[in-house]
Amino acid sequence: MIPQDLRYHKEHEWIRVEGQQATLGISDFAQDALGDVVYIDLPKVEAAVTANQEIGEIESTKATSSLYTPVSGTVVKVNTELQDHPELLNTDPYGRGWIAVIELADPKEVEALMTASEYEQFLASQS
Repeated sequence: MIPQDLRYHKEHEWIRVEGQQATLGISDFAQDALGDVVYIDLPKVEAAVTANQEIGEIESTKATSSLYTPVSGTVVKVNTELQDHPELLNTDPYGRGWIAVIELADPKEVEALMTASEYEQFLASQS
């Protein structure tokens, strides 16, 4: 089930916007494609990021995959729990497996991201 309250990026990241901040994670599709996640290279707090920029890497038993930010802004918080428990990306990708919180530089960027139904259609077109 694809959560309806999120926006999605073509690289399978999601964001949940609350005020001027966006929480970032990877979609269930992404974690499933990756397989068992064993390590995540988290972005740095206070790092300035630009939409579509690579901000880290996720390593799994199958592959290493780049992590992108769908929005521009400043990283204000990272989920340090993932350093000891990267498997949260697999078991709870939309909850405890969140990756970072970004203070939005331009909230209008969110409108360019896919809604849940658009993301569902995007996934269908990929298979």
